[in-house]
Amino acid sequence: MKQRFKRWIQSGSPWIWFNAGAVAISVVMVVGLLMLLAVRGMVHFWPSDVVRASYTVPTASGEQQTVRVMGEIVDTETIPASQIIASGIPVEERTSGYQRTLMKLGNRDLTGADFRWVLNDFIHDMDSPAHAVVLERFEWGNFYGFLTGIQEAGEAVLSTAGGSDDEALWEGFNLRLERALQLHEQIATLEKDEIGRINYQVERLRLAGRRLELSGDDTPAAMADLEQQRDVLNREYDAMQAQLVELYNQVNRDTANFETVDGQQTGISLADVVRAYRPNAVGLFSKLGIYFSKLWEFLSQEPREANTEGGIYPAIFGTVMMVMLMSIFVTPFGVVAAVYLREYAKQGVLTRTIRIAVNNLAGVPSIVYGVFGLGFFIYFVGAEIDQVFYPEALPAPTFGTPGLLWASLTLALLTVPVVIVATEEGLARIPRSVREGSLALGATKFETLWRVVLPMASPAMMTGLILAVARAAGEVAPLMLVGVVKLAPSLPLDGNYPYLHLDQKFMHLGFHIYDVGFQSPNVEAARPLVYATALLLVAVIAILNLSAVAIRNRLRERYKSLDM
Repeated sequence: MKQRFKRWIQSGSPWIWFNAGAVAISVVMVVGLLMLLAVRGMVHFWPSDVVRASYTVPTASGEQQTVRVMGEIVDTETIPASQIIASGIPVEERTSGYQRTLMKLGNRDLTGADFRWVLNDFIHDMDSPAHAVVLERFEWGNFYGFLTGIQEAGEAVLSTAGGSDDEALWEGFNLRLERALQLHEQIATLEKDEIGRINYQVERLRLAGRRLELSGDDTPAAMADLEQQRDVLNREYDAMQAQLVELYNQVNRDTANFETVDGQQTGISLADVVRAYRPNAVGLFSKLGIYFSKLWEFLSQEPREANTEGGIYPAIFGTVMMVMLMSIFVTPFGVVAAVYLREYAKQGVLTRTIRIAVNNLAGVPSIVYGVFGLGFFIYFVGAEIDQVFYPEALPAPTFGTPGLLWASLTLALLTVPVVIVATEEGLARIPRSVREGSLALGATKFETLWRVVLPMASPAMMTGLILAVARAAGEVAPLMLVGVVKLAPSLPLDGNYPYLHLDQKFMHLGFHIYDVGFQSPNVEAARPLVYATALLLVAVIAILNLSAVAIRNRLRERYKSLDM
């Protein structure tokens, strides 16, 4: 028996099973993580039913306090009786504890609280009113109530007191809300695109005038030409400003009157409403339409309400743009360094020392690279660039401040050891006979390197780039020092010359997760967005990696002879 067990160990079968078990556990853990992110994050966009109930809680004086609540059920958990007693609610000791439910009540502008825990034992008279309305607003979060009337320019046009039924009132509300949303789109286009373009050109004219003053070329003719251009822009700006005022007057025309579950009356301007629906009165397909509408908003719009509402498109764009720029910077530097070490440098103690140093660089904490990027790229290189090329903008920095360029270069520096090592391994795998055959046919060493060696090593280069992208896309610590900010709704790529603004700060998915998860003033509202954003970050990294893998596989197929 002992000999059989020993032969079984020596055969290597246990290690095969251990390896298969480790792989299976890893796959299960990855799939489980993705499922957790998907379930916790994607359910946030589902239009849940709105429940109305009475909540009666005993007080320490022996009296009972009853309040009416209405909102969405978010979560349910069991807590010990001692915790409830410690909060001031006299309840009986119960070994099984008490169940409590987290409800999203909204109406933060009226009550000051967005969420509330309620004990299930004290809830009664619960129902789901069909005419309950959910409003998603630009400010103050969700509102839950009942539509009672509509006003145009202060005049009541529809109301339940005037005999209008719920359906007619709801239809009139939706027509006016659609009009308000269209006006919002026109306002956004006018403010960001047209007026933004004019402001950008006016600033360029100001800098041009300052540049002429510094160079001594501020002749009356030159300054008059700038003033003439400024006058044209000012007239265009005044016309657009008048158009903008008119649009704001139109969008603020309509107001809807609502009644909360506890009887409060309030008026809400339709200009403040993003979306309105009655979840209890619609079917599955209508809810699916609302769900995908909210999901598209999450992917394509800007954040609002301290990043706990709206979308994360600027963070998606910033992450992808930074990774692409990092790839452009790191690939040539990493490949050139690897080619020099493998093909040109004399193999000795110095070269081995450099390789050891490169390998050690891969283990340096990322925050150290962030400090280096802040000190070298921003305070030294960026400040010198401002002195030489942008003196007219000083003392306001142009490149002497954190931005997209410095963030990309810092991450390129962080990931260049990975590219160097992978490229060197690819160069080492190319048979010496290939090089000798090229040289024997009359090619120079550079021609051999450029036309034979590097193309055959390109799959290894792509492997290094894949590893670099996988690490750089998820880094947060160095980016906090060299360019990432909490909110930057304007993208670094726009229609204004030079189109790609490398000096601009940007948003990043990793930092957005940190900000929403740990810096948000509304923790309960932010929690599902952390899961959704984390899932999206994983998806973005996977897409970038799969794109690089596809390119590597094509290159590998093209140079199959390397494996022969």
